[in-house]
Amino acid sequence: MKKKIHKKPTVRPTTSKAREALFDILRSKIADARFLDLYAGTGAVGIEAIKEGAAEVVFVEVSKGNVKKIYDLIEKNDFKEKSMVINKKVLTFIEITELENQKFDIIFLDPPYHTDEIVHALSAISNATILDKVGTVIAEHFKKKQLPESINNLKKIKEYNYGDSVLTFFKTSESQEYK
Repeated sequence: MKKKIHKKPTVRPTTSKAREALFDILRSKIADARFLDLYAGTGAVGIEAIKEGAAEVVFVEVSKGNVKKIYDLIEKNDFKEKSMVINKKVLTFIEITELENQKFDIIFLDPPYHTDEIVHALSAISNATILDKVGTVIAEHFKKKQLPESINNLKKIKEYNYGDSVLTFFKTSESQEYK
């Protein structure tokens, strides 16, 4: 008899409480924004961004299975005109996007919790020119993972705790703070 091996789930969706709080905070800034959903997983955050008024959402997800789920959600909600799904690794996407001189108003990233992906991605974002100069980066991470006060030109503005999750907001050093 073979032993069953239980794998940890590969997707840990943003909780509805954290997602609701995120969009309460972003409500006045999301209208007509270009929103980048890195490590998109099921696509729930990006879909909510469109519902809240984002002009466009780009979903970046490496898992082909999750990419299909995102396409299904886009189709179900009739959001094809306002969305693009990219099946790539996040760091590769950031490099390509910088070369294409694309900019985003809001960048949300929710990498796997128990890896260093978040630090690598934030560093890549801070070194790239993909964030609009008055844009915002929001990193969702495990509460035991402390993020630095600054990463190159990104400065930590505020943290919000929701159970085991934390939403950390960053702005560029030349932009205004959140209130």
